[in-house]
Amino acid sequence: MATRQLPLFDLPVRLENGAIVGPLPAGSPLVVSYGIGTDSTALIVELQRRGIRPDAILFSNPGNEKVITYEYIAVMDSWLATVDFPPLTIVRYQPQKFKWNPYRTLAGNCISNRTLPSLAFGYKSCSLKWKGAVLDKEVTHQFGGQPVYRAVGYDCSPKDMRRFATASGKANKERPDDVFIYPLQVWGYDRRDCERIIDEAGLPQPGKSSCHFCPAMKPEEVDELPLEQLVGIVVIEANASPNLETVAGLWRKSRITDYIRERGLLPGDVIDRLWAKWSGARVITDMQLLSEDVLNQEIINVMEEISGKVQVV
Repeated sequence: MATRQLPLFDLPVRLENGAIVGPLPAGSPLVVSYGIGTDSTALIVELQRRGIRPDAILFSNPGNEKVITYEYIAVMDSWLATVDFPPLTIVRYQPQKFKWNPYRTLAGNCISNRTLPSLAFGYKSCSLKWKGAVLDKEVTHQFGGQPVYRAVGYDCSPKDMRRFATASGKANKERPDDVFIYPLQVWGYDRRDCERIIDEAGLPQPGKSSCHFCPAMKPEEVDELPLEQLVGIVVIEANASPNLETVAGLWRKSRITDYIRERGLLPGDVIDRLWAKWSGARVITDMQLLSEDVLNQEIINVMEEISGKVQVV
């Protein structure tokens, strides 16, 4: 396995002999934040290989992950059962107050407020709102005020090292006594190591997890999206367009819609009709309707038009 030099930061814990040795009392709970991506899957597999059993494995579902991510839930739950690990706990943000239409997902949030995910504007409040805060709440629900170890799947790639540097400098205001740990970095594993660990466990590769309209997606990821999610991207960007002053679209300086058109991923006339409809006056005038219901019905209509098949995720 990996033998490279460990990253240059103070390691808060050691993971050895089936236990965590660190600042919290022996036997303190271990909670894994599971994103259903490559790194976090490898983290769980390697914990099992080293005899370290988590007390909870949490996935915060914003409601709009890629299809492959949702399909992987059953795969992982089956594997967890075979190794006597706790089953995946799926949690979700529950919005309470609405300025416009009610919503239950991040996509619905964007449609209701005619905006884009905060990452498109250079912020990360979408992940804090739909993931971080929800996970904090669930940890409190399960363990009360007891401090716990919170394992996060950052590897030793340059990107994740930057993410670690940012995360490690911030205090968790909701649960300040929890200790966040990054076992993949303690072990010196990079992305290739993580893929190998998953292969050796006999599991399929989960791929990269993210919302299907995440501003951080690369063009090749857009190429792999199913048609219904491409339609959703066009609607979200068109719906937000009247309020955009500092960015052009999800890719900040450009629109994913334009890429979809250039690549021929959706028919141009379909894109034109969607843009004309959603970029004008507010489409949803009945403030009792769920934003997701209206969005999904639009996707159904388009799918019937272009393929005769309906598949909404």
